[in-house]
Amino acid sequence: MQRRPIRELSDELISQIAAGEVIERPASVVRELVDNALDAGATQITVRLSAGGVRLIAVEDDGVGIAKEELAIALKRHATSKISSLADLESVGTMGFRGEALAAINSIADCELTSRTAHHATAHVLNGGTGEMSVAARVQGTTVAVKELFYSTPARRKFLKTDATELAHCIEAVRRHALVRHDVGFAIWHDGKLLEQWRAYKGDSKGDSFEAARQQRLRDVFGDEFIQQSVQVAYEYPTAHGNIRVTGLAGLPDFARSRADQQFSYINQRYVRDKVITHAARSAYEDVLHGHKQPVYVLYVEMQPSRVDVNVHPTKIEVRFRDGREVHQAVRHAVESALSAPRSSQTTHQMHSEAPGNVNPDLPVLRQKYMENRALAGVDTAYNAIKYRANQELLKPDPVHASDTTREWLGIGLDESKPFGINQTAPDAGARHDEPIWPLGRAIAQLQGIYILAENAQGLVIVDMHAAHERIVYERLKAQWAQKASSEGEAKLSSQPLLIPHTFAATPLEITTAQECADTLLQLGLDVSPFSTKTLAVRAVPSTLAQGDAVELARSVLAELATHDAASVIQRAQNEILATMACHGAVRANRKLSLDEMNALLRQMEATERSDQCNHGRPTWRQISIREMDTLFMRGK
Repeated sequence: MQRRPIRELSDELISQIAAGEVIERPASVVRELVDNALDAGATQITVRLSAGGVRLIAVEDDGVGIAKEELAIALKRHATSKISSLADLESVGTMGFRGEALAAINSIADCELTSRTAHHATAHVLNGGTGEMSVAARVQGTTVAVKELFYSTPARRKFLKTDATELAHCIEAVRRHALVRHDVGFAIWHDGKLLEQWRAYKGDSKGDSFEAARQQRLRDVFGDEFIQQSVQVAYEYPTAHGNIRVTGLAGLPDFARSRADQQFSYINQRYVRDKVITHAARSAYEDVLHGHKQPVYVLYVEMQPSRVDVNVHPTKIEVRFRDGREVHQAVRHAVESALSAPRSSQTTHQMHSEAPGNVNPDLPVLRQKYMENRALAGVDTAYNAIKYRANQELLKPDPVHASDTTREWLGIGLDESKPFGINQTAPDAGARHDEPIWPLGRAIAQLQGIYILAENAQGLVIVDMHAAHERIVYERLKAQWAQKASSEGEAKLSSQPLLIPHTFAATPLEITTAQECADTLLQLGLDVSPFSTKTLAVRAVPSTLAQGDAVELARSVLAELATHDAASVIQRAQNEILATMACHGAVRANRKLSLDEMNALLRQMEATERSDQCNHGRPTWRQISIREMDTLFMRGK
């Protein structure tokens, strides 16, 4: 091979090489230009596209503008007003900071830069190719027009998709900005047609008005269904370097999708794709999602800029944290706390918030309380699957109108002169207004030994009794485990020593992880120790998993410990075992329950966290409203 001399590259070639890293498709140009517009303090940004952004990309803003003498400098490599020292780089507070976007774009396209500041009477336009400058008419702000993308590198055009596909990516790039900057208005035009428009909503930096403005923007972008099927996230995680604040919306488990296309996470108003945040959010949904469903969420993480490095990738989408464990814990706890409240408790609030005009006039006025119903016949059970006596205080049964079983438990004598199973006195609708409204209503029947039918103010509630009781037992076991761990220090899973250790060839990372996390592995019931310089030996496994593949178990746990926080791995392993125990301990199908037991189960569901899904993510109850039943039977038509 003939030797080539080392020589310095030209500025144009350097910019074209940089463009290959920064500019992947028209959406990359849109993202960079919108970043600059936001940094300029714009309150209205208009994006005009043609041919999916290949023929034309024009971004107009009403920001502070660029001075005449700085227009030519703005197109040079590594020219920026956003940072000036290493200290600024270590705590970046702007969207852009590299100072290479405009130079890279100008090297592969025909660019035109028009801007006007508040101190200039006219605007000036700069031709990026020729460097010529002229006077133009424009209000304060900046317009960057990019024509014929990749005209100087035609080979790059062959890798572009259809115009419709590139247009979709451009819209998605703007939408990511719109989700976090509700105080800025956005408009997208394509070939003279308005495609998207999101109005600006002003609000305080904090408080109800800010959250209302943000939620309105989310409603404009995603629609009402996303808001209705989500819960609000608001959590602060204390650290030694200041609190990490996590806000936003987390979709309900029932609203999960087959694809992870509606997962948006932001760090200090910057859209990022980070595996730490993704794993933390997924961990919060572990025991409430069914199968391989992907959760839906929009999370905003606010932290000290010095604790996150945004200078990792040219696209500025990837970040690196000083302490990933802090961020992981903050996001996971934030989403978990938002999802923990049972949705059945919202029924009462919805009932009070309904407008009187929405009530069916053909229906009688529903009582504001539910009396304890009574069984029509005695039901014998082998054992009390649901401890009714333990829920007497929660239920507060009425001694007068209680069922015969309840009266017997409470020591209330039965009137033998009255027929069994029939209420002697009709409940007074105006009495006992101090009784709470039961969100899941009162049980009325059991269907096929599987479902519990209950009546509440909204209509009919159908409960999967096994799934519901499984969640109740699971949460109870977790609480008992946590109490045991707090009283005894560290709770450990029971382990089963292996008669013959299982050995396997390990990578250097696996060996290092096994040595550094030896105590953690013992907490999980695993004994993994070096057998040689390149071999690990599994000497003990958790008792509940003694029949499984010990080597595969050890590899998976080591891989998780090497990537994520050890505490989360321990908790996940514990929860999996407790979930198995809860599944086997819950009431089975075809088990007849008395009305008292059914009501006790409903009251426990109302007081149990995450009771809307079972341990496997299946729903535990469904509401059928009176309006829906009227539709089925065509009432009022």
